[in-house]
Amino acid sequence: MRIRILILVLAACWPAAAQRDFLRPDEVELVREAQEPDVRLPLYVKFARERVRMVEQMLAKERPGRGALIRQTLEEYTRIIEAMDAVSEDALRRGWPAAKGIAAMASAEKEFLAALEKLAKTHASDLPVYRFALEEAILATRDSLEMASEDLGARESEVRAREERERKEREAQMRPEEIEARRAAEKKEEEQKKKVPTLRRPGETVPPKK
Repeated sequence: MRIRILILVLAACWPAAAQRDFLRPDEVELVREAQEPDVRLPLYVKFARERVRMVEQMLAKERPGRGALIRQTLEEYTRIIEAMDAVSEDALRRGWPAAKGIAAMASAEKEFLAALEKLAKTHASDLPVYRFALEEAILATRDSLEMASEDLGARESEVRAREERERKEREAQMRPEEIEARRAAEKKEEEQKKKVPTLRRPGETVPPKK
């Protein structure tokens, strides 16, 4: 259950370029402006809720090509859930405030899971077209809800312990000079933590407001 979540941790936070694959242009701009986890996570919650409602609305009226649109929307929803997981994990790893955002995740994902499970019980004629995407959305939501519902202190300790294990495993395969260079980079990153938290990628800037 946790394997797919651990894979996401390797990506940490989704860069803006990758987010264009599952967010609308206006949503990408909003995410860029929301740098703190407690601000960005509620935004993702809003986007995920909109996808669920879109699916419900599409299912209310049958029309040609509906199944493909539902599948695409569910795939976007799943990517948004995965992005929330990545942001929350990265925030805990860096020690950034994220309690409010994670609480918003947990509350909303209970709602999402109930809605998705209800959709899975329908007998729509085009269900086979989007069945796999729906199953993936339900699985992602269950896993994410499980993580978001954990004690934050225990989860933060787990994240840092895992990071330390992975660091030791990497260093076991590195030359001494590579280890020294890496530790210098980690020290620089640690100093950056003392500054205002930002989820912005290197070179990424907030576009001027219109």
